[in-house]
Amino acid sequence: MSETTQLPEEMTAVVVHGPEDYRLTTKPVPTPEQGDLLIKVEAVGVCASDLKCYHGAAKFWGDENRDRWVTPPVTPGHEIVGTIVRGDDEALAKHGVALDDRVAVEQIVPCWECRYCLNGSYWMCGPHDMFGFRHHDGGMAEYMIIPPQALVHRVSKDLPPQHAAFAEPLSCALHAVERANITFDDVVVVAGAGPIGLGAIAGVRQKNPMKVIALDMLDSKLELAKACGADLTINIANEDANQIIRDLTDGYGADVYIEATGHPSAVSQGINLLRKQGTFVEYSVFKDDVTVDWSIISDDKELDVLGAHLGPHCWPAAIKLLESGELPMEQICTDQFGLDKFQEALDLVADSGGASVKVSLLP
Repeated sequence: MSETTQLPEEMTAVVVHGPEDYRLTTKPVPTPEQGDLLIKVEAVGVCASDLKCYHGAAKFWGDENRDRWVTPPVTPGHEIVGTIVRGDDEALAKHGVALDDRVAVEQIVPCWECRYCLNGSYWMCGPHDMFGFRHHDGGMAEYMIIPPQALVHRVSKDLPPQHAAFAEPLSCALHAVERANITFDDVVVVAGAGPIGLGAIAGVRQKNPMKVIALDMLDSKLELAKACGADLTINIANEDANQIIRDLTDGYGADVYIEATGHPSAVSQGINLLRKQGTFVEYSVFKDDVTVDWSIISDDKELDVLGAHLGPHCWPAAIKLLESGELPMEQICTDQFGLDKFQEALDLVADSGGASVKVSLLP
């Protein structure tokens, strides 16, 4: 077993015991088995899905319509960056890394045996094990195991750790953009200027469509949207987005709408904003079920409605964009906490009306 430094015997970690029952715990530093990597976690972003899991959403805890996704006790956190401190030659060679490399970790741990993994769609893996939810402890800890099935990507040590961990939401946002099949003459609307929305705006800008429009309810986040590449911003709290966009498009509506808010009202908003035969891309985890008028999708407009999940094949592009320095990361990564302040971090993510954008823990 290769190693770089002497490790402590114990570490601090957040452990899930149930909804609204997350506890700071001292536990042994995990020992990597053959083929495993052990990383010292530098940063883990706090996702809106972490918050919804904390509050007991059926998406994670199950109900009569859903299987349970979370299995306590588990350490949460799936937006992970860390430094490799242990790993045998097999593990290092498999991942193409070396001891002391900094890596961003993909959030899914594919089985590589199911129908989806075998046809190349590893991000839709049947068992769908994710760091921080079921069988694999996540990044809200000082150290964590990266099993052989997982995927890692080297990232520059010149980036602050919270910026490097943003590779996860940014790769997700870029996948949503890829799903949209954007062309040069498109008018593209992105709903939400949170972490995913800002990443989508940056990704859409890379595609160079005719116009990029950002929607949000906070002027501060809309200013950040401009810094990420939006041509036009609309505050839907006091402006009529539907009318503005129709005026800009000779009455037709937007070509593409990317939903990145996780709020049910943004779904119907998008369906109404789109032109006939427009494209709707959904990238959100909803706390509650969403209902829309499906006749608009079919009979009225013949829309293309596409889902997007995780960030497959987009990690290298996301890391390249972060390393380029083109994004206003100091303004995006607004708040950092130690592990002992994990509750404050979750509460801050819940404050949707506040000035925070991306909240991170720095173990």
